[in-house]
Amino acid sequence: MNGLCKYHNYELHPVKRIDGFENQAWEGAGNIGNILRERVHGICREKKKAAVCFDMYPGVRKEEIMALAKALAPVHVFDMEDYAKTEEEINETFADYITTDRVFGVMCHKKIADFFKPEKLEQAQDALEAISQGCVVVLGMGAGILTEPDIYIYCNLTRWEIQLRYRNGMPNWHCTNTQDHILTKYKKGFFVEWRLADRHKRERYDRFDYLLDTEEEGCPKMITGDAFRSALDLTSREPFRMEPYFDPGVWGGHWMQENFGLNPDEENFAWSFDGVPEENCLLFEFGAVTVKVPAVDLVFYRPHELLGERVHARFGAEFPIRFDLLDTMGGGNLSLQVHPLTEYIQDTFGMHYTQDESYYLLDTDDRKETYVYLGLQKDVDRDAMARDLRAAQTGEMPFPADKYVNKVPVKKHDHVLIPAGTIHCSGQDTMVLEISATPYIFTFKLWDWGRVGLDGIPRPIHIEHGLHNIQWNRDTDWIYRNVVGQQETVEEGEGYQIEKTGLHEREFLDTFRYTVSDSLTVTMEDSVHMMNLVEGSHAFIESVDGSFPPFEIHYAETAIVPAKAGAYRIVAEKEKIMLIVASIRK
Repeated sequence: MNGLCKYHNYELHPVKRIDGFENQAWEGAGNIGNILRERVHGICREKKKAAVCFDMYPGVRKEEIMALAKALAPVHVFDMEDYAKTEEEINETFADYITTDRVFGVMCHKKIADFFKPEKLEQAQDALEAISQGCVVVLGMGAGILTEPDIYIYCNLTRWEIQLRYRNGMPNWHCTNTQDHILTKYKKGFFVEWRLADRHKRERYDRFDYLLDTEEEGCPKMITGDAFRSALDLTSREPFRMEPYFDPGVWGGHWMQENFGLNPDEENFAWSFDGVPEENCLLFEFGAVTVKVPAVDLVFYRPHELLGERVHARFGAEFPIRFDLLDTMGGGNLSLQVHPLTEYIQDTFGMHYTQDESYYLLDTDDRKETYVYLGLQKDVDRDAMARDLRAAQTGEMPFPADKYVNKVPVKKHDHVLIPAGTIHCSGQDTMVLEISATPYIFTFKLWDWGRVGLDGIPRPIHIEHGLHNIQWNRDTDWIYRNVVGQQETVEEGEGYQIEKTGLHEREFLDTFRYTVSDSLTVTMEDSVHMMNLVEGSHAFIESVDGSFPPFEIHYAETAIVPAKAGAYRIVAEKEKIMLIVASIRK
């Protein structure tokens, strides 16, 4: 395989050091308890009463937070779950958003207060006000709506850790669905709980006295609100990486195992998520304490600086670009799939933009035929194709993919564009850098090659959704005219070449490939830039005006340059490098 085991410098845990706050970070329940008790005692001496709020993201282990709270010797603990609707009432309240679909819900626009009974909240507020002295604690998801506390502690958790806890049996918030399939739990989290918790949290960033990292069981970490906000401020002005995570899959391969030093005992790794702020986290180092912060906090807290005014105006506080890796080296084909059209995702799921995407071939096995499935064959009979898809779903026959879908040969550094509505999937023995918009989960699987998931259960198929979105005019002629082999050189000079590699006119992303043997200056045009080093061991991203220190990126790593960082130089060292960069098209 081309490039196999070439560099071995991929950083699995990129840490950003935050100076000046070394004395505002603590690790371990004992140390954290000491700090909070001292604060409580000081407030009680002055006011006789100290109200402490432990506001929690859904998925945080309540028993650990309760232990911290009780260490403060409170006269009363107000547990938010005591004021919640019943599980049945919650399911009824959010039924239109949860839906009966196995995978897809509707984006929820309610408030976190909708999880609770108003009369019980009012009674709790009255009871809290009636306490005149001592420490009182309000604890749980949405705790910040019950009181304006003297000490506000936000208990944070990353999305990836939540998903791992779902797999290990954790139910949804205030639910008993421990035995439900991961997809059921994830759907309720994605469409309801996380939307409401994010909305609640983003209104309160400037009020947090402390942020609690609850990722590691039995080892909480805490920083001051000032340290938290300063770390986000700094990150919004200079290049950074997020901590990637990796997951196996039925079609997974072994390229990342060999190139990134991943666990060789795992059966495979199918995905790497290295450029998805809603899913990934930031690692901040405060002296001896390293804290995990969901990267989406940066998007919510500093959207103007991160995205640029032009992009923020268009998308709001959402990060619209996604990079991830799809590894089929020694694996199998992805599921044959299609993404929804804009009007369909808006009308059906309440998402305001769709998953236009592309496949950049980071590597291929040059000893084998490598390909992607893309677009329809000429003169496809749509009724016959629909019948065959439904027959395949019921197990009557394998779906004859080659009869209906083009099999496009690809090689390393090809870039295949996939606007929504185009049937597609990556083939085996490829390493794909997927560059896309970020609606996250809206993939309609049409055929999964007769496989079951790693859990032994058939993976969800969404034929009816898919048939509503396949663009039947995107046949062989159309794809070769519009989305295959579209790269063009836009500028070339001594020591550099700039190529536009995409994307299609229906997509809002621009992608450029910079081939540099010395250095090259890149302007931002008021858009965040997301990048991946697709050739070369490493490169440096340097500020033109000196506003940030040189940033090193290694082979296959994804990094983000905030719009606020301004123009930057790509600097090669000793070897020619290739960097692919995505931004929001003007």
